[in-house]
Formats: sequence, C-alpha cells, structure tokens
Amino acid sequence: MALIKCDFYSDALGLSTSMHVILPQQTHNQIGMENVKGSGLHPTLYLLHGLSDDDSIWLRRTSIERYVASLGIAVVMPQVYRSFYTDMAEGGRYWTFISEELPALARSFFPLSPKREDNFAAGLSMGGYGAFKLALRKPDQYAAAASLSGALDMAAHMNNEVPSALQQTELLRIFGPNFVGSENDLIHLLQESKQHSGPKPLLYQCCGTEDFLYEENQTFRKACAETDFKLTYEEEPGEHEWGYWDMKIQDVLKWLPLPERV
Repeated sequence: MALIKCDFYSDALGLSTSMHVILPQQTHNQIGMENVKGSGLHPTLYLLHGLSDDDSIWLRRTSIERYVASLGIAVVMPQVYRSFYTDMAEGGRYWTFISEELPALARSFFPLSPKREDNFAAGLSMGGYGAFKLALRKPDQYAAAASLSGALDMAAHMNNEVPSALQQTELLRIFGPNFVGSENDLIHLLQESKQHSGPKPLLYQCCGTEDFLYEENQTFRKACAETDFKLTYEEEPGEHEWGYWDMKIQDVLKWLPLPERV
C-alpha cells in the first residue's frame, strides 16, 4: 500500500487543510502483507473521524492500512475538525467540502473511481453521523455507508437529553437554532426518504451496549426500519473506545459490497 499525507487548499473552506490517503499497490514479496491492486480506477472508502480527532487518527489507532491491503481499495481520510460535516451556522462550509469538493479534488489527485458502485463512506461517532448523512443526502453517489457508535440523533444532543462532549453554544454555532426537520437531522432525512424513489445505499450500524450513544442508535435503528433502506445492525458489549472500533472496522470491510477485482 502507498500512504500519502496530502496538504491542499479548499475553496469551500477558504483555508489549507489535509487528508491522509491509502492507495492500493500490487506487491509480490512484502513480508507479512498481501497487497492487491486491480486495474483501472480504485474503489474508494471515505473514512471519517470523530469529534476530538483528525485525519490521522484511523492510522494511529487502528491497523486500517493492513486491513485494506488485500481488498484493492483506496481509503480517503479527510480533516474536518469539530464541524459535524456540516455547513456551519458560524464557521466553515464542511458539508459542501465533504460532499462536493473533497471527492472531486481527491479524484483529480489520485486514480479514484467516480462510479456509485465503487464509493463508500464510514466513520465513528461524529464520523458515523457524517457517513450516514452522505448516504441519506447523496444516495446517487454512494453504494454503502457504515456508522460505528454514531452520533445519529443530534436533536437529543440539542435538547440536552444525552451526555455530550458538546456545549449547547457550540451546537448552535454548528447547526443553528432550527435543527429538527432540517437537512442535518438524520431522523428527518429517513422520514423524507419515504417520499422519494431511486437508489438507496446499503447501511451498516453498530454500537456497544455500554456506549453513551447506545439509546440514540436505537432511535435511528427504529426510524430506519420504517423505510426501504436495508440496514445491517450489530451490537455487542462495548464502550465508546478504540478497541471496539478497531474490531468493528474489520467487520465493516467484510460487509462492504466491493466490486470484483479485475
């Protein structure tokens, strides 16, 4: 595999930012690694970080590079700070960045496939929210999305119904005062999806039963059951921590509907 730290300028954000990218590399004698590279443009997983992390965190806390080596896929890990992948009420246009600018820039820098069936999103906590928002708002661009311990019912956080690392002032700076029923409200997006035909990405959701976000994951799961989305749901004992996510990202990679390598 090739690992690249890419520093670049974002017009959407008006600042310089970064992403880490894993690219497939065919090797034949690398000890301890089975590296595979298909022909043509690479299928791509956009792997999103959580609230207190950055674009390096999946590399530092898991063995993601080793896990994807035999799959022949690229992994794009962007930096979005504490934005919740949202065009902030007071701050940067991070939804525009993650949903429009980043894929276009990444494909201009690297040989990544633009085909829907080759594109996937996944993330933990805040990143799980971001991955599902990509799936629900851009269903024509992503074949599948996965949330690991996702913050999936942000209305509960806005209303102080769950423990949160976010203060209400910060949430208001991110989402503004009119969150419920907006395009940032995943539960609302699920309800809206029932009014629309067209492709629906496969969804994967997991959460540890001791996680402080467990109840809101149940809220999302129940709301999703009332739609046409095909949801794979898994739970087991676990907290909001990297041992759990390192284990579950391997399950996500096994679950992804990856195209056959040519």
